[in-house]
Amino acid sequence: MRFLGFAVVTGAAILLGACGGGETTPAADAPATEAPAAETPAATEAPAAGASSAITGTIHTVNMVMENNVYKFSPTDITIKQGDGIKFVMVSGGPHNVAFDPTLLPADVKAQLIANMPEQSSELIGPMMLTENQEYTISFAGVTPGTYEYYCTPHLAMGMKGKVTVTQ
Repeated sequence: MRFLGFAVVTGAAILLGACGGGETTPAADAPATEAPAAETPAATEAPAAGASSAITGTIHTVNMVMENNVYKFSPTDITIKQGDGIKFVMVSGGPHNVAFDPTLLPADVKAQLIANMPEQSSELIGPMMLTENQEYTISFAGVTPGTYEYYCTPHLAMGMKGKVTVTQ
């Protein structure tokens, strides 16, 4: 408990230090300085890897349920096209979330999913859904075709896992 309190106080102090101070304006008699030239021209730069990509296709629904004391995604396995999205709906047995194991994903897929998953609670872990009909949508636009496993963090030990296969 002491460690947590120290971490919170330290984090707050760092945050305040980073935000502290006001704008500084040069003195009226100070000479104007030019901004340094960019090292490479912007026209030759490639788009940032893992930039968020909007859904351009169909939005599929996967329900998160508990039926007969079994936690599951319904459907468990789903095939979608690149550009589609999946809307995860908390139906029963919550709390639920959607998570991908970053160690099982190719680097490009990991970067794209990180960009396409809003409101992550941690890397590749969506927010916890606590109420019925709460939804969380992930875009698979820009995700390289392949099969990717996902799971519900609170119910992983109880086998709540699924797979999404992304095709072209």
